[in-house]
Amino acid sequence: MLSVITPDAQRSMFTSLGASTELLPSEVTAKLFEDTGIAVIEGYLLFNRDLMRAALDAAKKAGALVALDLASFEVINASMDILPDIIKNDVDILIANEDEARAYTGFSDETEAIEALSENVEIAVLKVGARGSYISSGGDVIYIKPVSGHFVPEHSMSGASEPEQYLPGDSGPEGVEILDTTGAGDLWAAGFLYGVANGLSLKKSGQIASVCGFEVCRVVGAQIPEEGWERILSHLR
Repeated sequence: MLSVITPDAQRSMFTSLGASTELLPSEVTAKLFEDTGIAVIEGYLLFNRDLMRAALDAAKKAGALVALDLASFEVINASMDILPDIIKNDVDILIANEDEARAYTGFSDETEAIEALSENVEIAVLKVGARGSYISSGGDVIYIKPVSGHFVPEHSMSGASEPEQYLPGDSGPEGVEILDTTGAGDLWAAGFLYGVANGLSLKKSGQIASVCGFEVCRVVGAQIPEEGWERILSHLR
């Protein structure tokens, strides 16, 4: 994988899936998901529909919750003939950024998008970059402020606090420069699912997620240094 960073700290990725393309549906069994609380399925797996079905069935058979990260608006556009049924029947936690949410729901407005995302799942997440994120469960929506942000929400939820503003390349909290957004979405999801898997509240899980996403933006590349993990762990104490 090659990640190219532009001056605004955004990234574009060029990938080679390598040996992962050789995995067969018959090789994905429930045994692989034994003692798994949450099975994380990337939306890119929709490009191999038989493998996607095998992974979903195996995870459910093992008793795991299924978290689906929608991955890319291109994936969604190519999979809309099967994606709604998969989400309705197989997914417990749905994670999307604003581009993915727009592609799936047709809504640009954040209020409408998170409502549509949450229709058939236990927990829905809408990440809106430097504006923060929204978590919906049981009809309740929680707004999570970003640790660092760029835009004030134009379509923010009623009553949501405005995030502090920091431009990519400028200094954020503690004089931190935002260098590279590579891995920000994945680290957000990792922090959030860690919280959910460990029984933390959705609000606390979202706050941990926001810190994880911010920490990876402090460095070039997707590897958080030891001091970054120390700052993340401080939010768990």
